[in-house]
Amino acid sequence: MNTQPIQTFRNGFTLMEVLVTLAIIAILATMATPIALNAAKKQKEAELKQALTEIRKAIDTYKADADTGRIAKLNTESHYPRSLPELANGVPDEKNPGKKIFYLRQIPRDPFFKNKEVAPEKTWGLRNSQSPRDNPQPGDDVFSVYSTSPDKGLNGIPYKDW
Repeated sequence: MNTQPIQTFRNGFTLMEVLVTLAIIAILATMATPIALNAAKKQKEAELKQALTEIRKAIDTYKADADTGRIAKLNTESHYPRSLPELANGVPDEKNPGKKIFYLRQIPRDPFFKNKEVAPEKTWGLRNSQSPRDNPQPGDDVFSVYSTSPDKGLNGIPYKDW
C-alpha cells in the first residue's frame, strides 16, 4: 500500500512573522516622521517668505508714492507709513481726489506666530527708519517688518533675520 503523508496547512501567521512585520513598519514610520515634519515647516517658511516680500514691497511702493507726491507727505522726513493698517486701509490719492490707494488687500499674518486670535498686524515685529538692522525698534514709521519667532529656519538662519 502506498501511503502518502498527510499535509496540513496552517492558517494565520507565526509570532515571529508578526514581530518582523511590526519591526519593519516601525522602522518605516520612524523614517517618515521627520520628512513629514520638515514638509510642514517648509510650507510655513514659504508662507513667511511670501508675506515678508508682500509687506516690504508695499512699504517701498508707499515710500515711492510719498516721494513723488502721489500721496500726502507726513510730518516725518522718512515718508514711510506710520503703521501696517495704513497700507491696507488705503491712503488718499493726491492726483485723484476722492480716491484711495491701497497697498495691501489685507495684512498677512506671520505664519510662525502662535496665537491665532491676535490681529495680523500685531504678529510682526516693526522696524522704524532710524533703528539699526541688528537692533530693530518700532517708532514713528514702519521701515520694515520681521518675524517675532525665536525659531531658526531649515537653513539655520533665525526667522527674525529673514
